[in-house]
Amino acid sequence: MRAVQAPIVPIVGRWVRETPGTISLGQGMVSYGPPAEAVAAARAFGDQPDDHRYGPVEGEPGLVAAIERKLAEENGIVVRPASRVVVTAGGNMAFFNAVLAVTDPGDEVILQRPFYFNHEMAIEMAGCRPVAVATTGDYQIDPDAIAAAISPRTRAIVTVSPNNPTGAVYPAAALRAVNALCAALGLFHVHDEVYEYFTYDGAVHFSPGSLPGAGAHTVSLFSLSKAYGFASWRIGYMVVPETLFEAVDKIQDTNLICAPLVAQRAAEAALAVGAGYARRRLGELAATRARVFDALDDLGPRCRAPRTQGAFYAYVRLDTGMDPLVLTERLIREHRVAVIPGTAFGVSNGCTFRVSYGALDGDTVTEGVRRLTEGLRAVLRS
Repeated sequence: MRAVQAPIVPIVGRWVRETPGTISLGQGMVSYGPPAEAVAAARAFGDQPDDHRYGPVEGEPGLVAAIERKLAEENGIVVRPASRVVVTAGGNMAFFNAVLAVTDPGDEVILQRPFYFNHEMAIEMAGCRPVAVATTGDYQIDPDAIAAAISPRTRAIVTVSPNNPTGAVYPAAALRAVNALCAALGLFHVHDEVYEYFTYDGAVHFSPGSLPGAGAHTVSLFSLSKAYGFASWRIGYMVVPETLFEAVDKIQDTNLICAPLVAQRAAEAALAVGAGYARRRLGELAATRARVFDALDDLGPRCRAPRTQGAFYAYVRLDTGMDPLVLTERLIREHRVAVIPGTAFGVSNGCTFRVSYGALDGDTVTEGVRRLTEGLRAVLRS
């Protein structure tokens, strides 16, 4: 545990609390809350005796059935008979379940750099070794580089699309190549799709779990946190090969037993509302995205932020010798705006950071971007 990096969000959060009035472009959240139907379902919970007892480890039957329908209709993933759905307490738990199910201590799991920091942390907590493979200049995956990183201890390849922290959307061809590589070598393809609804400029989200035969070696991860404004409710889910279900069942029963039933009941109501709930927000998010990238572009060639097409992140490289953590603290203390330093995402060369714009309304975006660009100009002048 000493070797695992400290979670950066609480550190940045402490600096924000110590600097009143700071606008956070740090933690990845949306500005809206759950559908009214989900809140109503939660309020109606508790009238029956069974509401206060343990539920099935894999999730309430009604919610599991709703998830299976959603996967078939939206993702092209036919769950049974090759795989199973497991409802988890958020997407991070789903990932941790997957790592514990497919690895032994000392095994390796391949990530794409920049990577989501909690993924690296989970792999290290499991006693395994994360192997980070560089992405391209615009943060796309490189299947050839991934293949070159495979060793006899490799057990899984992780992809995240739309990506956190870069916002990159991986094309179907690249994800097909990774999935085929896993099938050929007996590895698991763990694919995180938490930001599935957040794509722009014609980018198309693709689920590799929909490929013929993929159910036997693909673990697909999802969450309601972003799409349905469900961050505090802690509901995610995973699609696991049937051969892994017994292991995941043991892991989750030991660690959690079952996701909270009140949140599961609310999640079932949210899924009944449907994907349109998130997609209705895409126009506003797209406008915010354009404002953020335009402002970063105006800083000139010493500030590079590829205009990726997904999630609600910009991943920025600044031409300065300043340490990213020092930059982050200076932006908070001196300019009252927060970002997340790139060192948390496994990038140690140069000064990089992630900007998150999903939680901001129009007026706050304007002020937050003004403070960010003002702070970056001050750094570039120094």
